[in-house]
Amino acid sequence: MAVTLADVAARAGVSAATVSRVLSGNYPVAGATRSRVLRAVEELEYVVNGPASALAAATSDLVGVLVNDIADPFFGIMASAVQSEMEPEKAGRKLAVVCNTGGSPERELTYLTLLQRQRAAAVVLTGSAVEDEEHTSALAARLRRLAEAGTRVVLCGRPPLPEADGGADEGNGKREADGGKGEEDGKRAAAPVTVAFDNRGGARRLTEHLLALGHRRIGYVAGPVERTTTRHRLEGHRAALADHDPALLADAGRLTVHGAYDRSSGYDGALELLRREPDLTAVLAANDTVALGVCAALRDRGLRIPEDVSVAGFDDLPFSADAAPALTTVRIPLHEAGARAGRLALGREPAPPGGVATVRTELMARASTAPPRAD
Repeated sequence: MAVTLADVAARAGVSAATVSRVLSGNYPVAGATRSRVLRAVEELEYVVNGPASALAAATSDLVGVLVNDIADPFFGIMASAVQSEMEPEKAGRKLAVVCNTGGSPERELTYLTLLQRQRAAAVVLTGSAVEDEEHTSALAARLRRLAEAGTRVVLCGRPPLPEADGGADEGNGKREADGGKGEEDGKRAAAPVTVAFDNRGGARRLTEHLLALGHRRIGYVAGPVERTTTRHRLEGHRAALADHDPALLADAGRLTVHGAYDRSSGYDGALELLRREPDLTAVLAANDTVALGVCAALRDRGLRIPEDVSVAGFDDLPFSADAAPALTTVRIPLHEAGARAGRLALGREPAPPGGVATVRTELMARASTAPPRAD
């Protein structure tokens, strides 16, 4: 005979309502009571009827985490941190499902539709966004439908959607004009909460570090043109060049190449930069993985790092400090950011003012950068 909610309540010595609160994770329950209920659940091997529970509560215990590539440490760290916030003692019974988009905008939209059908309790979108007006509009529509259905939406590592700028004021004005009703059904979907990274500031500090060392012929292996992270890091890099010497900015376009966020793009990009500027003294990479490809290409050309060419990355992934030489990079606290996104997705942390929290970055100056050699 199947174990029921009442059976669990009787074993734990609490009411059925308390068991329901513990399992949903949506209401505060004393720690000792929560432990008794979870122990009774384990002992009786009680299994919640997921579909029925979702229908009754309008949402399920499912949390979707969208990543570009789970094999990339950048995304793996964030996804793991989000999931760590869903442990039973923290959030009751929540199931994190990682959706690997492969960087495809179409796949991103498909996963969001599937998560809406599953009545997901929350969705966390990680990584940079695609700068395409049609996709941005479709994405905003998907996220709005999710929010209207009761799903919490968190953006982690990407900027707020354009609709978020002034959206609250516009919505408030609409509610006042409608006598307080707002949307047609009297409800207004919550805008996504954003945990953004200071990519501009980090790239600026990294370029300033190279300029302070004396570098002037600086190449840049950037990420995909259509990605927000690529644009923001390039803007920071070029702002530092412009402040130091406008002549450096004038040459920045020639000394910038684009590719994917992978090692092979770093390798190919470094060779192209050397073709354009044989006397290159430093290379900035889109991220640490790209930087490894840059280092490999330079070595294959017989160049020493940093004696001949300095190299710098971005993100401070776990292997960066152990590279040979240790990689100068910009640290993004990925685990902390992912954990915060998880808490926001579960409603266990209040949304930041304006719905946007910016995560600061930190320059990690290591052995892969040094002053250029004297000619």
